[in-house]
Amino acid sequence: MLSRKTSLLSQLFHNNKTKKNKSKRTKPHIKKPKFPHKTQSKSESQAQSEALEEGFSIKSSASSHTHGVQPLGNLFLSSSSFNSRNPGLGNLCTLSDEQILDLFALLGAKDLGVLASVSKAFYVFCNHEPLWRNLVLENFKGGFLFNGYWKSTYVNAVCPDFDFGNVGCLKVRDFYSDYLFQSWLCANLEMKFEWLERDSIERRRGISVEEFVLDFEELNRPVLLEGCLERWGALDKWKDRDYLIRECGDVGFSVGPVEMKLGDYFGYSDSVKEERPLYLFDPKFVEKVPVLGSDYEVPEYFREDLFSLLGSERPDYRWVIIGPAGSGSSFHIDPNSTSAWNAVIKGSKKWVLFPPDVVPPGVHPSPDGTEVACPVSIIEWFMNFYGATKDWKKRPVECVCKAGEVVFVPNGWWHLVINLEESIAITQNYVSRRNLLNVLDFLKRPNASELVSGTRDRVNLYDKFRNAIEASFPGTIDQLTIKAEEKARQNKSSFWDSVTDSKVGAFKFSF
Repeated sequence: MLSRKTSLLSQLFHNNKTKKNKSKRTKPHIKKPKFPHKTQSKSESQAQSEALEEGFSIKSSASSHTHGVQPLGNLFLSSSSFNSRNPGLGNLCTLSDEQILDLFALLGAKDLGVLASVSKAFYVFCNHEPLWRNLVLENFKGGFLFNGYWKSTYVNAVCPDFDFGNVGCLKVRDFYSDYLFQSWLCANLEMKFEWLERDSIERRRGISVEEFVLDFEELNRPVLLEGCLERWGALDKWKDRDYLIRECGDVGFSVGPVEMKLGDYFGYSDSVKEERPLYLFDPKFVEKVPVLGSDYEVPEYFREDLFSLLGSERPDYRWVIIGPAGSGSSFHIDPNSTSAWNAVIKGSKKWVLFPPDVVPPGVHPSPDGTEVACPVSIIEWFMNFYGATKDWKKRPVECVCKAGEVVFVPNGWWHLVINLEESIAITQNYVSRRNLLNVLDFLKRPNASELVSGTRDRVNLYDKFRNAIEASFPGTIDQLTIKAEEKARQNKSSFWDSVTDSKVGAFKFSF
């Protein structure tokens, strides 16, 4: 079988040289915890103690690595200095672990099953859970019932009567791989206290719309708003799963590349233990289940939304977001140069935000803005890059947003969000007069057809939107342009010259 893959390998090498990966595994910039060699007498609890000494905490529910994979650093602690990975792969050992997995991702389930019997090394790679996750999503879309592992989920979907309980999991001795181990580590690490304690966002309660506009929207500054969701029925109703499942019924919601019924998604999120959990992120939830739209209202600070002038032709703008602990969104800028608000209904979220002129460490946007390369997972970013921001003059704005609170995300700001527990939120992107010119400039860029998102008509959106503004608010664009030119001539001190932590050390989070 492998002899027929020569052209496939050539294609793989070519793709690794030319493609721009949106998610890229990085070598850790921090010292990884050393877990004991399997031939040593140390217990698993002692291994976790060593991790704690390095400042990490492994989730209490975590088991040892499924197939006995150890970090490469442990090889230097081994008396044998033997890595079973290399002889077990034969000539393929010259490929990196990532290249091997890229190659195996081109195979089907049957081929992976056969290849797993070649050697213990092939067994480890062929049982890598993300390979089977892709196969499940590609073959069964949202029509699957997750049972804790992606491979067994696939097999049970094909052969419902197959009993996985009688199949043991092979533990491979002397197998060392940073790439495979880090995937497990990121899936099982608790968030470190130092990643959660910094609270540098400004918090406001009970401010007027005018104060919000002058102090935050005009200045393009983030803020956390408290006490503005008290009239939302969703705050009570959506905490009840039975209510949501009953109202949503068999409706499919967008979950990654597939659609799933809400009950099936909750079944997945309750048992998942992976580096990048699937995230329910649906832009049509109100159209699908209208009663959900009656359970919330747009906070008064964000009710001017000029994109609404486009009616049904406006880009996607509102989403319901549901995910387990560890799920979230890696660094991105919100679409179409819009501003946004994000309201937490259940759970809590850690936010890290950088201003438009500061690219987060470990994030590499392409010059034209069409692609962004970043670490594979959010936890990996915290492990490898968060510490570097401590010495930056322009440190990120950070907070933990809890149920009943809202984060305002100004246009152009980079932001990362991770759920600290099972969370439900609503977010909306909008255009007010404060960011109208930015949106218009964005929509008329030469490569707008690649940059604009959430609409089928990317090419003509600028003309349609500008014409709608001129028809409804004649002269507004010219007035805003004059005002922006006057503001540009003023020399005001930067927000960053005065920013300080508002509650350093005050936040405490208990898992």
